Amino acid sequence: MDLRQILLTLGWEHRGLAMQRRQFITLVSGAAAAWPLAGRAQQARRQHRIALVHSGIPADQLTETAGPFWVRRFYQTLRKLGYAEGSNIVVQRYSAEGRSQHFTSLAAAVVGSDPRVIVVNLNELIEAFAAATTTIPIVAIMGDPIATGLVANLAHPGGNLTGVSIDAGYEIVAKRLQILKEAMPSAAKVAYLTSSRTLMDTPLGLSLQKAGQALGIVLSWNFLPEVNDEQLRRTFAELTSQRFDAAMVDASGSFLARRASITELAGKLHLPIIYPFRDYADSGGLISYAPDLGELAERLAVDVHQVLNGTRPGDIPIYRPSKFHLVINLKAASALSLEMPPTLLARADEVIE
Repeated sequence: MDLRQILLTLGWEHRGLAMQRRQFITLVSGAAAAWPLAGRAQQARRQHRIALVHSGIPADQLTETAGPFWVRRFYQTLRKLGYAEGSNIVVQRYSAEGRSQHFTSLAAAVVGSDPRVIVVNLNELIEAFAAATTTIPIVAIMGDPIATGLVANLAHPGGNLTGVSIDAGYEIVAKRLQILKEAMPSAAKVAYLTSSRTLMDTPLGLSLQKAGQALGIVLSWNFLPEVNDEQLRRTFAELTSQRFDAAMVDASGSFLARRASITELAGKLHLPIIYPFRDYADSGGLISYAPDLGELAERLAVDVHQVLNGTRPGDIPIYRPSKFHLVINLKAASALSLEMPPTLLARADEVIE
């Protein structure tokens, strides 16, 4: 089946690249009943090897039971599409553990194992894999793939790469700052933690600076050369001594891998932070405003299914997020002695009590 047939079979609306989020419910609930028996029998006779690679999350957490919610959703959707680990798929798990200096060697090792498909995140790590192989299909979770030169066209990426983009435009970062200001009207000095030396000069950085000026907020760019526990403790101590009102964290996988340490330090030092992924809120963070990673994980599984059934990655459009979630952790707010405005709580997609 091609993509259109798959989506129609599963009850999706297909309007070019505009896949609506509500149709994912049909995907995960109806796929098991929808696939032809012949297709299931064919899958059962094959055993595909999938390499699942993450830039920061430890390999032993890239499982359906131990992983973040979006990793679990990826496995659940694969199962709904007829794949069972240990039966017709074997998943080999790898992690760079936040160490960018290992990206090239990790890519070489994974490619050397010759998997049927590679699932990977983070543009810099994806670039290492793209340099290591032009033949093994790569299904990726990426930032802006055009701006970084990974592909030239979202609708027809070409080559051996496809997947989903978490890029929602640089305006989303300005939106996070607006939400932070609404939660803390008195906030006037905000730190932005980043692993990029040049972020402030990008369209994202310029958009954030413009939003800060409009909101009466002075922004400070805090570069972390290495995102590890020691560097985080040092950075948070500096933010406390310099009396920052709040902070933001960039969407780097190296920060996400240390989310437990970050949210713990934020709570201990009473520093309100708004985060780029809901994983942080689940780990005790105050607020997250992010693309719906569950939606993207489901779509990622559909892409893997298509590749395993013979579709060329370059013919599969790269999917961009269509839904965003605001999550507020009231337990964290209480610990920070913050009272969330009722108007903000009313807009939240989820409130963690």
